[in-house]
Amino acid sequence: MPSQYEEERVWDGQNHNNQYEEEGNEDVIENPEEVLNECLEKFKTPDYIMEPGIFGQLKRYFQAGGNPEQVIEQLSMNYNAVAQMANLLAEWLILGGVKVSEVQAMVENHLKDMILKTFDPKKADTIFTEEGETPAWLTEMIEHPTWRSLIYRLAEEYPDCLMLNFTIKLISDAGFQGEITSISTAAQQIEVFSRVLKSAIVGFLQSSDDWQNSVNECAKMVCHGAHTYVYSQVIVHILSQEPRGGAIMKRLSQEITRCAQQGGHDVTPITLALTSGESWRNARTALAAMLSRGALNPADISVLFRAYTQPDSPPVHLLRIPQFLELLVDSLFKLGSKLNPEHKSKYMYLLAYAASVCESPSPGKPVKDELKATVQAIEKVHAVCSSSASSSELIAELPTLYHCIRFPVVGMGVLVWVECVVTEPSYFKLCTEHCPLHLALLDEVASCHPLLHHRLLRLLVKLFESPQDELEILVQLELKKMLLDRMVNLLSRGCVVPVLRYIKQCWQRGDTDISLIRYFITEVLDAIAPPYTPEFVQLVLPMVENEEITGTMRAEGENDPVSEFIVHCKAHFVVV
Repeated sequence: MPSQYEEERVWDGQNHNNQYEEEGNEDVIENPEEVLNECLEKFKTPDYIMEPGIFGQLKRYFQAGGNPEQVIEQLSMNYNAVAQMANLLAEWLILGGVKVSEVQAMVENHLKDMILKTFDPKKADTIFTEEGETPAWLTEMIEHPTWRSLIYRLAEEYPDCLMLNFTIKLISDAGFQGEITSISTAAQQIEVFSRVLKSAIVGFLQSSDDWQNSVNECAKMVCHGAHTYVYSQVIVHILSQEPRGGAIMKRLSQEITRCAQQGGHDVTPITLALTSGESWRNARTALAAMLSRGALNPADISVLFRAYTQPDSPPVHLLRIPQFLELLVDSLFKLGSKLNPEHKSKYMYLLAYAASVCESPSPGKPVKDELKATVQAIEKVHAVCSSSASSSELIAELPTLYHCIRFPVVGMGVLVWVECVVTEPSYFKLCTEHCPLHLALLDEVASCHPLLHHRLLRLLVKLFESPQDELEILVQLELKKMLLDRMVNLLSRGCVVPVLRYIKQCWQRGDTDISLIRYFITEVLDAIAPPYTPEFVQLVLPMVENEEITGTMRAEGENDPVSEFIVHCKAHFVVV
């Protein structure tokens, strides 16, 4: 039987003798009878001879004048050999043909369940008080993934247990900090948390298409408490000052801030404390008031407008706090937003200033070359978005919209406006065009602004999955095909892997009509040409090879797009 099942303790004779050599140095026991009764009660418990504290209790028992014959009798009578029986059963299972790995997993999982049910943090803490040093079995235990995962679960349930906190540090010291990014216990020890934070940041930097999940994991860990949030944001802020990669760390800081705000925390004081521009106190006060409330107001907007129209204006990065930019965009482009006409131009000016002005090498002389054109573009598109015009009436405004969408801030505003319009419950019910004008505008946004691709895809997914029960079945299928056309356009503009990953998930879940998957594959095959990346092939080839999807698309020979794609992939890639 493998050694991991052997529960017998090796009683090292030398260590045994050393333990009893110190007997003469022990203090005289004041109440021997009480000690004897206490020890005897413990000796009566099943398999007490297997307990780690057996030597200490035997020592106390003999110092109090205990009878050797009595202790031998008690330990022998109550020896049930549970661990040894488990070993014997495991050996029988292996002899019966069960794989060793399966038996090991069986025993380990049962032990994990038993420990989770019976774990006592107070008893666990006594391990250190009794043994006085790190137990050898604990050091061996953390070398195995099964037991590390058990420690993580226990640490979540018992964050105040000293033994578990110490074990988490041992795990971190052993180099497994990458496994404990979600462990709240790590937040209580700065050394452990620093290693975990480093691993999370490295994971974020190394991620590509799955960067959002990496950000969410990192942000969740950082937002565990106020102390972890401040510590992490200060470190990320320092890293954001580096000339190489500083912008990426700035984005990470902003995503962490967003996560904290979504969790209901007001982190405005920390955000502003890490933002330079302390000498413009009035502007910072006005900005702080709006960020804390999560809403804009004309009085504070007027303070900022006056500050940024003066010759000596505050630095532009004060306006570029993402939460403030989102509030400005929503106030100007979201349906139902009411703005005081007297102050509307101030909102537009501040949004245009944040989007187009950049600092120059000369202090106090920002570059405003694009400010006027950006203000005019925002004014024109805002007038269209707030006019409540129908799709047919919007046709006359298309030249203006297409011209102004080239400005990134206007592209974002149009996306916000279109999202509000097309998510109205009755929108598609009243729509008569095959491709509504609002969704056609999204194609132009996708063409001009790659940084908006992920948000645009989220909107298309939301529409694709939204129930349209008031429409006939055939009309619903045509609507979904039109949305797939928008996704294919998005794919052709560079948002390849996220689109393909979503469609593959739809196919694997089995909740999407197979004709829609077939339609998407047909459109994609018409739009692509070699060379392909391995990731692209990994996502597309399983769907193309599926007989249910492409069986009717294949012709005799290998002259059809489906066969050509399969032949090319198998000739140039190792297909698993």
